[in-house]
Amino acid sequence: MDVMKDKWLTIDELVAYLKMGRTKLYTMAQKGDIPGCKIGNQWRFDREEIDEWIKSGRAADMSKS
Repeated sequence: MDVMKDKWLTIDELVAYLKMGRTKLYTMAQKGDIPGCKIGNQWRFDREEIDEWIKSGRAADMSKS
């Protein structure tokens, strides 16, 4: 599976994609600091939305908190 081509990323794929800690990403997702949606008991992240979130500068704001 190529993480660069999947539209929907799991939390583990997002960890690899962003090179961030799993716990930090879960916390950010639960607070609404990172774009994602919960399906059942699992988080899914739209790769294009994540890319836009990073480009917008909102990701840099989160690293300061």
